[in-house]
Amino acid sequence: MLRIKICGITNTEDAFAAIACGADALGFVFYSKSPRSIQPETARSIISQLPPLVTTVGVFVDEEMSNLKKIISHTGLDVVQLHGSEPPEYIRLSNKTIKAIRVKDLADLEVLNHYKAASAFLLDTYSPGSIGGTGHVFNWEIAVEAKKMGRIILAGGLTPDNIEEAIKLVQPYAVDVASGVEGNIKGKKDHNKLRSFIERARKASLKYYI
Repeated sequence: MLRIKICGITNTEDAFAAIACGADALGFVFYSKSPRSIQPETARSIISQLPPLVTTVGVFVDEEMSNLKKIISHTGLDVVQLHGSEPPEYIRLSNKTIKAIRVKDLADLEVLNHYKAASAFLLDTYSPGSIGGTGHVFNWEIAVEAKKMGRIILAGGLTPDNIEEAIKLVQPYAVDVASGVEGNIKGKKDHNKLRSFIERARKASLKYYI
């Protein structure tokens, strides 16, 4: 069964809207340069209000290990997502760790061999000026190839308009969306887009997953 992660949650309203629409996981970005960044105290407040069985994911970019541990402990995160150039030993920081890579071509998958202990791999679109949330897709055939290496979370430019096509081709373990369900303000979700994305993703998973 496909898992759906809504990333870049910055407020309680969007968190509960995502859950009501059927999201499995919520992502909180602890990277100050991101327009979707959140302070640990705010994330802690949101997470403390969530119902059970909703997975919370902390997104980090080259954070110092000591500070990363503090944030995990303070907020109560379930899963750690490493989106920078963290060394492989960072994988052991949490029982559940996602290693993200930014994809340009097939050769970029080589780095995954150094992170075999990761719980899953998130594939995002490479951009020289952005760590993530670019709103652009990459060649999904690369994601199909990456499935040979472990569980794949497909990200990068997903929207309500292309999510069925993406699921049909890749059939990933999970999909991850941030900018694709936002309006004009980065970090604020458009609840109509949110609902449409999740509904279409669920329908596609029922259609294309065995």
